[in-house]
Amino acid sequence: MSRSISALTPAVLMLSLLAAAPADAQQPTTAMAGDGTFRLYCASCHGTGAKGDGPLADALKRRPPDLTRLASNNGGTYPSDLVARMIDGRAPVKGHGGGDMPVWGDAFTRTGDQTPTTEKVARLVRFLERIQQK
Repeated sequence: MSRSISALTPAVLMLSLLAAAPADAQQPTTAMAGDGTFRLYCASCHGTGAKGDGPLADALKRRPPDLTRLASNNGGTYPSDLVARMIDGRAPVKGHGGGDMPVWGDAFTRTGDQTPTTEKVARLVRFLERIQQK
C-alpha cells in the first residue's frame, strides 16, 4: 500500500528528521557545518548521501533527486546561485512548499538560531558543491 507524506503525523515527521540527524546537529549552533545542516534538514528525504534515498523518500509522490548530480545535470557546472534560491525559497521546488513556507519551516527564511540565514544557506550550497560526482 502506498503512503503519502500527508499521512505522516507531525510527530512521526519530526522523529524521522531527528533520527536522520546526528546528535550535535539537533542543537543548531553557529559552528554547524553544511553537512550537519544537511543531515538535520534535508537527509530525511534526500538521504545522508544526498542520493534521493532518505527514509521518507518512498512516502513522497515524487522521489527526491540525487543532489550529487547537480553539476553533471547542468553541463558540468555546479549551479550554486540556483541551489541557493531553491533552498531559501526564491526558486520554489515542488515538494519544498512555497517561498514563504518551505517544508522545513522558517529555517532558511528567517534567523531562528544564532546562525544568520544567509550563512546557513551558503554552508548548504558549499556542502552540496563538495559532494558533486566527478
